[in-house]
Amino acid sequence: MNKKELENLHAIIHRALEEDIGSGDITTLSTVPTKSVLKGTFISKESGVIAGLEVVRETLQYLDKQVSFSPKVADGKHVVKGTVLATVRGKGRTLLTAERTALNFLQRMSGIATLTRAYVDAVKGTDTVILDTRKTSPGNRLLDKQAVLLGGGANHRFGLFDMVLIKDNHIAAAGGITQAVTQVWATDTMKRHIEVEVKNLEELREALSLKVDRILLDNMNIKTLREAVRFTAGRVPLEASGNVTLKNVAAVAATGVDMISVGALTHSVRALDISFLIKG
Repeated sequence: MNKKELENLHAIIHRALEEDIGSGDITTLSTVPTKSVLKGTFISKESGVIAGLEVVRETLQYLDKQVSFSPKVADGKHVVKGTVLATVRGKGRTLLTAERTALNFLQRMSGIATLTRAYVDAVKGTDTVILDTRKTSPGNRLLDKQAVLLGGGANHRFGLFDMVLIKDNHIAAAGGITQAVTQVWATDTMKRHIEVEVKNLEELREALSLKVDRILLDNMNIKTLREAVRFTAGRVPLEASGNVTLKNVAAVAATGVDMISVGALTHSVRALDISFLIKG
């Protein structure tokens, strides 16, 4: 994690802890002695891909740098139910106050990584890459996208600033695909990569004539995807998107598209069940 990403992570942790602690953890302050030192264990209560252990470390040590955190598995590792993920030792008040925030990060990230791995496994044997989208939890995009990487997927653009993605509403507002691309050429002095969304083969032909960097095939059926791949003949990378599920992702990959973006990886993921148990 580079300096900017670490600063972003600390900002996320700060907001989460501030939201939870507020004016003070009254329960912990009332029940746990000031000098109490406790040990704790993170345990997976179901099988899945673990992601976020380093975020847990940063969360605990954000409150107290003296907390000792010892991971027992690596981020990105598939574990079975009952696996000890990490042990921790530190001031009891710190451990109990940070518990829920740390678990929220770990459970959500592990859920994303687990689902991503399922999609990646489903397209195994093809050259298709599974991508995430910007459909992330507000304020937590860095962590959501890291979890996708740990699950074996790849990241699409991080935000609106690092790549041009001309979608249907941009096309409608600009007056057409050619007009939209031409306006980007005239405006973007950084000459960022341009991707254009198309809905049919006619729009695909128009986008190909503009020699953009990538084309997104939006909500096309399997037959049309095959035709799009055949017509493009490798001239431009193709990304399929829209209504992709674990049931149909293998069929989509089999059409020969280069990438498949899946919003479900982050927008409707189920958290992995993980517990944190304290021992005196």
